[in-house]
Amino acid sequence: MSSERPLPSLTEADTGKFWQSTQDEILGYQQCTGCEKIVWYGRMHCPDCLDGTLEWRESKGEGSIYSFSVVRQSYHPFFRNLVPYAVAYIDLDEGFRMLSNVVGVEDPVKDIKVGQRVRLVWEHHEALNIPLFEATDD
Repeated sequence: MSSERPLPSLTEADTGKFWQSTQDEILGYQQCTGCEKIVWYGRMHCPDCLDGTLEWRESKGEGSIYSFSVVRQSYHPFFRNLVPYAVAYIDLDEGFRMLSNVVGVEDPVKDIKVGQRVRLVWEHHEALNIPLFEATDD
C-alpha cells in the first residue's frame, strides 16, 4: 500500500476545474450569474435556481473555523504518520464552507478553536496542490 497522499482527479466533471486551478495556487469557487448564489463545490449548474451559468471566482483563502474534529488514529499509510491532525469545516470570507485540514499547530486539541481565524496554505504535488489552512494572529 502506498504512503503517498491520495489525490483527486483533474478530469472529474464537476470538480476537475477546481483541482486544475490549484496548480496555480488558486482556490476557486463558483457564483451563479442568474441568482448570484455562491456555489461550493464546483458543479455544472446552480443548486438554487438550476441555471447553468456559473462563473469561477478566486477566494482570498481567509476565513474561520466553523467546526473541527481531531483524528487520533488512521489506517491509511499517508495519514497514519500525521496523527493527531485536525479536519475542519472552514467558513471562507466569500461565503462558502469547505472541508480541509488545519496545519501548523503543535497540539490540535489545545491549539484549535471554533471561530479561530485561518488562512490558506498549499501542500504542493506534481499535478496539483492541496489547500490547507493555518491559524492566523487575527
